[in-house]
Amino acid sequence: MELLPSYKELKSRMPTISQYGHFIEESRQTVRRILNGTDPRLLLIVGPCSIHDPASAKEFAIQLKSLAESVSSQFFILMRVYCEKPRTATGWKGFLYDPLLNGSNRLLLGIEQTRQLLLDLAQLNLPAATEFLDPLTAFYYDDLITWGSIGARTASSQTHRQLASMLQMPVGFKNGVAGNISAAINGVLAASQPHTHMALHENGWPAAIQTPGNPDAHIVLRGGESKPNYDPSSVSEALARLALTNLPKRLLIDCSHNNSNKKHERQPAVFQSIVHQIIEGNANIRGLMLESHLYGGNQPFLNDPNQLTYGVSITDSCLDWDSTSHLIQWGFHQLVEHTTLQCQPACSSESILSRL
Repeated sequence: MELLPSYKELKSRMPTISQYGHFIEESRQTVRRILNGTDPRLLLIVGPCSIHDPASAKEFAIQLKSLAESVSSQFFILMRVYCEKPRTATGWKGFLYDPLLNGSNRLLLGIEQTRQLLLDLAQLNLPAATEFLDPLTAFYYDDLITWGSIGARTASSQTHRQLASMLQMPVGFKNGVAGNISAAINGVLAASQPHTHMALHENGWPAAIQTPGNPDAHIVLRGGESKPNYDPSSVSEALARLALTNLPKRLLIDCSHNNSNKKHERQPAVFQSIVHQIIEGNANIRGLMLESHLYGGNQPFLNDPNQLTYGVSITDSCLDWDSTSHLIQWGFHQLVEHTTLQCQPACSSESILSRL
């Protein structure tokens, strides 16, 4: 058994300085404005399926930060930083649990290195997105996260719905593995309400926690085992279901997982389809997700980090960086052109009036 520090102890030892805290809160507010439709940009969450190597993650982050600045008029980009991995049966549970990639399961080291990586991203002014998998680990690093996810395997869990109700950032609920969106919609309903439940206090004691409810919860379409759900018909059905439940008509779409049939080379086609739907008038699609790394594809996890190829995913296959950059720039130019065409009649009228 290894005793772990309390949330307060670790955060005191590895603090979020005020500059980072202000940046993260501003980033959360930007995501809220996008979800509420008061910021016309799209949320774009991009990054490796899972983090296994801080060095390659930071190299990816530096390139993503540069790209994010160049397309910021159309996209607000967050880096996908998933340090815990849900497993259907067994397998590597993520960098937070096994940071040395050798089965030693140095959990404290994983927590510390996860927090350090997120601090490094905050220093870059690059917002981070993650899946909250274990409610006990979430509050070691929640203060460094701009957008959170409840995954397909846990969207039905009351524990995770209560967690989302307590988190202080927008949280997306993914549809179930089979493709049914009921779990995600019910998750949003539950997370938006206050709860009283048992959790750990920041000092490490079990406590009865009263949560305020999360008004920024929303659904994420990630496809199902039988078919994808990024197509216009599936999106319309999801929006209609949200309306029937009196929830805001807004959603994100994951270009990976079952929407791409877990084939990374299919992600661009999904991304392009979604951008075209937005251009054709579906303003309820508020963002997209891409799985991307420095190099494309994936590699087997062998419990020996010395045998791994640098910058290649050890979980789901990812787009390579060059393809990702070209794809996002394509989307940027499509959206700029659409915005320009929309503006032409109004801009022409303003120009005529200015000459009178």
